[in-house]
Formats: sequence, structure tokens, C-alpha cells
Amino acid sequence: MARKRLETLTEQMYYVLLALTGESRHGYEIMQVVSQLTGGRVVLGAGTLYALLSRFEEEGYIFLCDTRERRKYYALSSAGKAALRAEYGRLRQLVADGAEALEQEGSK
Repeated sequence: MARKRLETLTEQMYYVLLALTGESRHGYEIMQVVSQLTGGRVVLGAGTLYALLSRFEEEGYIFLCDTRERRKYYALSSAGKAALRAEYGRLRQLVADGAEALEQEGSK
């Protein structure tokens, strides 16, 4: 079954939204924050990042809040916060399901 548009987020999508919690950021800053949050495990290329920002802006998850020194600053909207919380809940459930299954496997 095909997943609905943005019903679940990819890892890169999740971290872009996570990087925008608390304050607005420009593109390069978002890439740096994602790298810091993941210890360098998730690396965003400029093309991927700007495609995601465009898509998130279309969906109303983020909005352009400022333009300074030729940089565009984006902020998380209430819809973006809701999507991030929903994904966080989904991921927690995945981990809980995995823990339960692995505990059952370990007790055999």
C-alpha cells in the first residue's frame, strides 16, 4: 500500500523539522544542526535540503519568516510541530514494538 503524502517522514525530513524547533534557521544552519543532532550520521546535501524546504513550505509545515544577508530563514508552523510530534509518537511505537519482540525472542 502506498503511503499517504507526508503521513510518515523520512529520516532526513524528521531531522529538518527537528532542527527548526525553538528558532528559525537558514539552510546552511539547518544542515549544521542536523549533522550535530545525529553526530554526523545524517548528512543533507543542498539539493535535498532545499527540495525538502520547498515541499514543507507547500504543505504548510514551515514558513519563510525572514530574509537577511541574502539568506532565507524558515520557522516551524503549528502544522509542522504537529507532524513532528506525530512522527515522534510513531517512532516511539516502533521502538516499543521492537523491544517487546526482541525480549520475547530472547526469552526463548
